[in-house]
Amino acid sequence: MLLIKNAHLYSPEDLGRNDILVGGGKILSIEKRIEVGSFNTKVWDAKGKVLLPGFIDQHVHIIGAGGKHGFSSMTPEVKMTELISCGTTTVVGLLGTDGSTRSIKSLYAKTKSLDSEGMTAYMYTGYYGLEPTHIMDNVQNEMIFIDKVLGCKVAISDIRSSYPTDLELLRLLRQIKVGGMVGEKKGILHIHLGNQPSKMDILFRLVEKHHFPIEHISPTHVGRTKELFEEAIKFAKIGGRIDITTGASKYTEPYDSVLYALSKGVPLDNMTFSSDGNAGLERLDENGNLIGFRKAPVSENFNQAVALVKRGKLPIADAFKLITLNPANNLGLKTKGQIKLGMDADFCCLNKELELCDVFAKGKHMMGNSELLVKDNF
Repeated sequence: MLLIKNAHLYSPEDLGRNDILVGGGKILSIEKRIEVGSFNTKVWDAKGKVLLPGFIDQHVHIIGAGGKHGFSSMTPEVKMTELISCGTTTVVGLLGTDGSTRSIKSLYAKTKSLDSEGMTAYMYTGYYGLEPTHIMDNVQNEMIFIDKVLGCKVAISDIRSSYPTDLELLRLLRQIKVGGMVGEKKGILHIHLGNQPSKMDILFRLVEKHHFPIEHISPTHVGRTKELFEEAIKFAKIGGRIDITTGASKYTEPYDSVLYALSKGVPLDNMTFSSDGNAGLERLDENGNLIGFRKAPVSENFNQAVALVKRGKLPIADAFKLITLNPANNLGLKTKGQIKLGMDADFCCLNKELELCDVFAKGKHMMGNSELLVKDNF
């Protein structure tokens, strides 16, 4: 058991100074003062630092991505410590353009590996195309029988997509919805948006013409271009939740996109951040010539949330919703994203400068005083 004392809790709403008792990876008690007496309990004093729910990144290429310039441009697998170092205690892995050299079964194996190393990991089945890249024979069965599968990924408005029709997406959504009902999951279709002129047209038709419930449609990379983001604002204002990429695919700083959307009347609860971490990006010289490759950072979700506080003047409780409560609601994760009784004991501790100091995952102290306390298996 672990007792965290003197923490300024943000659940993400401001709960003030409290103690938290943790056991079995869960939050057992939250009180102004907790005394454990003679119980065998480790005590950690937060000394008034900010304690937030562990951060959730719902779009990371955990087994690598890239490959646009051949095999040597493919990025490697992500390490558990890379994620913990930026406060990510829950991650959702996925495939990208490539459903050939990377296997959905390898993605599942990596998801289970990260889980066994101490954090929480989930995955989407599918990839950019509509062709089967499943562990089982269809998406519905994966939603029912594979605990780690939260939904399916597909691409639209991109030259690399399969140019799906309304009917094809509706049939895919039906599998996700029914599979989720039986498997006790929310079920989402995670949709990669490219930069083609069609933008989000098909998504509006799914909701407005075909009346499919909007909460199961999860578009990402909405800040790729200004024109696309204007479409995303319309989608959010009819009840959709839009995902703003922080590590790549952005026409401006993501925190600026959030502030702009708020000024246009988009509810804060209808926006999330995800990093697109570990995606393959080009390195160009001053003349635009390719000189190498780099990985999209996994750390930008945290940096952009801090920027919302420091530059955008949003309260901590609001800014960090984009990487805690909001993605938890989008994914249907009932034990993540909040500091409440019975929730998973995932925490991130910040100092007064909003620097990340400590990370707890499933009740285990993974990073302390900005130094990793755990190692990768390899």
